[in-house]
Amino acid sequence: MRTGELAAAGGLTAKTIRFYEQAGLLPEPPRTPAGYRDYPPQAAHRLAFIREAQAAGLTLAEIRSVLAVRDSGKAPCVHVADLIEQHLADIERRMAELRATRTALRTLADRAAATDPSTCTEDDICRIISTPPVSDNKGLSPRL
Repeated sequence: MRTGELAAAGGLTAKTIRFYEQAGLLPEPPRTPAGYRDYPPQAAHRLAFIREAQAAGLTLAEIRSVLAVRDSGKAPCVHVADLIEQHLADIERRMAELRATRTALRTLADRAAATDPSTCTEDDICRIISTPPVSDNKGLSPRL
């Protein structure tokens, strides 16, 4: 199967096929007498795997590592399970960060709704983002 045929079968461009080959995701195929790449039928299955792995969030380096395990004749199940667990942990961490950011933004939105711009002074950068320091009874700013 030539590059264009493989690309069409996989819903990709020929340029992507060549990139995957250069990146070590697809083995270099044999060539026809005219010098065209002649991919075996299993190349389409490999492309489908690459696309599904990318959709699951795996990087090209991670996909390459899975393919290397498979190409060595071993089942990559343990390696894939480890990658999935790492990605799940990363997503959980990022979701927690996003929840904290959402809470902070809601607080700022409430503050913005209650802020009268006419009360801002030149000493204020933005009262929505940062509140001015509170002075003690002696008129001095608190220590930081």
